[in-house]
Amino acid sequence: MLVAGIICEYNPFHLGHAGHIAKTRNALGSDTAIVCIMSGNFVQRGEPAIFNKHSRAQTAIQCGADLVIELPTPFALSSAERFAYGGVSLLHHLGVCDYLSFGSETGVLEPILEAATAITTTKANTLIVDWLKKGLPYAAAQQKAADEILGEQSNVFRSPNNLLGIAYLKAITACGTEIKPITVMRTGGAHDSDTGYSASRIRKMILSGDTPWDIMPDIAAHICKKEIAEGRGPISTKHCEIAMLARLRMHTDFATLPDASEGLDKRIAQFAKTEATTKDMLLKIKTKRYAMSRLRRMLMCAALNITAEDTIEPPPYIRILALNQTGMTLLNSARKKATLPIITKPASAAKMSGRTAKMFYKEAATSDFYALSYPNEKWRTGGSEWKQTPIIIGK
Repeated sequence: MLVAGIICEYNPFHLGHAGHIAKTRNALGSDTAIVCIMSGNFVQRGEPAIFNKHSRAQTAIQCGADLVIELPTPFALSSAERFAYGGVSLLHHLGVCDYLSFGSETGVLEPILEAATAITTTKANTLIVDWLKKGLPYAAAQQKAADEILGEQSNVFRSPNNLLGIAYLKAITACGTEIKPITVMRTGGAHDSDTGYSASRIRKMILSGDTPWDIMPDIAAHICKKEIAEGRGPISTKHCEIAMLARLRMHTDFATLPDASEGLDKRIAQFAKTEATTKDMLLKIKTKRYAMSRLRRMLMCAALNITAEDTIEPPPYIRILALNQTGMTLLNSARKKATLPIITKPASAAKMSGRTAKMFYKEAATSDFYALSYPNEKWRTGGSEWKQTPIIIGK
């Protein structure tokens, strides 16, 4: 049995995600096991996930995955490269993964491999630094370097999933893993588009009271509707804004935040003390140099007490969120091969020490913060991270 890893957010799970899993099995064999490394309660956009991590992990298992592992929040709230590195590192240390499968606009691996190789050369690094000095944000500087080195082939950098694919390939090299990459064609609408079945469109529809259930697998729609009916969603930044503002106004050292450079920490510190909404704060902080997603991540990291130090080294543990019987078999194999501690019972984390314990305690704190956003106050109690064991489907 081959094992393929998918690094994901499933925020929320839609037909395109189901297609990715199905295409991965079509490429590698119908008995291929699927391991998902999934962002927890906060996602790379710098926002809370629309539904909590365990409901999204359950959805993934019931829609085709076999084992769901949490990407710790400091990595989920990181740049594409640190997000990718965290996910690939977990797959590598799990010890049972053969392939990393990712969606792309090209659907063909070779041009993405060529782009990843070209952009890591000394020449590319020099060009990127030169453009950064001229005031361009990193993504634009990288695009300029790619244009000069690759010519027309640099178009691969203009598509978001291709870009994330490049980050995955760079992470595979950085981790020194033998995991092999494969890519499948992304279908159903562009990333963050308002057409097709993009997660961005679905979130907007749910938050506005609309019904996107026809562009989601039936079980995914059922779980989302259940979360809404029980008062555990939908969640957006608006729901945790007051808590964020309170923490930001009390924050004393923005220089410790991830990506705090070039005086950006001082801009955040200035407007965190004065603005009445996170939207107003972001508009005041924003310049052409900084992508809005980067600023959103920094504000959320400040609210959650996440620092640059948290992602200098790879994730220190493997936290299981959900699995089925095939996932059980994988987990038993991983227990013999993994090079990181595997956490299924949260109580075991309390016995750990050093960076492992520090990150798990920080994860528990982020879950307590997230819980304050639930529409039904009965779910806003703290300590959930210390009680929740993996969801097992098909016991």
